Amino acid sequence: MQGIQISEKAKARVERLLSEEGKGTDYFVRVSVVSGGCSGLTYKMDFDNAIREGDQVFEDRGMRLVTDRKSILYLFNTTLEFSDGLDGKGFHFINPNASRTCACGESFSL
Repeated sequence: MQGIQISEKAKARVERLLSEEGKGTDYFVRVSVVSGGCSGLTYKMDFDNAIREGDQVFEDRGMRLVTDRKSILYLFNTTLEFSDGLDGKGFHFINPNASRTCACGESFSL
């Protein structure tokens, strides 16, 4: 099993945001899954610089992606992607574990 991945486009956008916010190389992307949204579960993404007990740390394309022990059950083999096209702009997740997603793509169910 693989952990969480990040696309080149998403990595470039994360690096740009970290730079704009003045955050150093000790910061990483924290991804979690919380209850909510129209499909039952929703993704949450933040910048963080503190590893917590039970965190799962993955590295892809030179970027650290961290999640908690509960969220990793929903996120295995998920890719963080970024789109700036006409049909949507922003980060989204390509999650092969999701059996259903809502129209906005921000929530899912298994």
